[in-house]
Amino acid sequence: MESETKYRFGQKYRHELKYKISAADYLSIRQRIKPVMKTDSHADADGRYRIFSIYFDNIYDKALLEKINGVQKREKFRIRYYNNDFSFIALEKKVKYNDLCIKESANLSKEEFFSILSGNRKQMKENSSQLVKELYCKMNFQQLRPRVLVSYVREAYIYAPGNVRVTFDSDIRTSLFTREFLKNDFDGIGATDNSTDMILEVKFDDFLPDVISRLVQTGNARQQAFSKYCACRKFG
Repeated sequence: MESETKYRFGQKYRHELKYKISAADYLSIRQRIKPVMKTDSHADADGRYRIFSIYFDNIYDKALLEKINGVQKREKFRIRYYNNDFSFIALEKKVKYNDLCIKESANLSKEEFFSILSGNRKQMKENSSQLVKELYCKMNFQQLRPRVLVSYVREAYIYAPGNVRVTFDSDIRTSLFTREFLKNDFDGIGATDNSTDMILEVKFDDFLPDVISRLVQTGNARQQAFSKYCACRKFG
């Protein structure tokens, strides 16, 4: 059982901790970690980038209900791209086991991306990626479909020991209208109760170095199972 919780098909699970924080907490933590951690190389001059994720679920809301009900082991499929740019698109499957997670990924062409979202799955069956083929099977037999677009601004920092990644996510926005999934000027609607709400995520391998643990601590934040997907699905 121990090996199952650490590995999946040769890949290693990572720890993933989430905290809902205030704007003041964000400024305080960022000030502390910037001298120690490196900015994500994919970020812009401000150290940020916008993420777009199209999540899949079935007609019975399997992924949504498993999250709400606290199912110990669960999975979600999503297609992800960045900054309204379709030059790099990835299909991802995220498997969660309590606070552990693992992510499988496969690149998609713009044509494959549009084809999947338009309901044309013929190309998926012929794709060389096993992950694409797995989604093809589950779209056929589990009736997985694109359900919601989740968009947010991410500011990310990296610390090599422990393979640590600290991210601040803000301006979480969404749309349930599939015609907007393909737009490169997506705006959407706010998905959080307060527009200043932020999510702090701390991801690491086997251990979180003490120096990082101390830097990200705040007296006001408590670890919680916040899900951007659930927050965005409250609209339908």
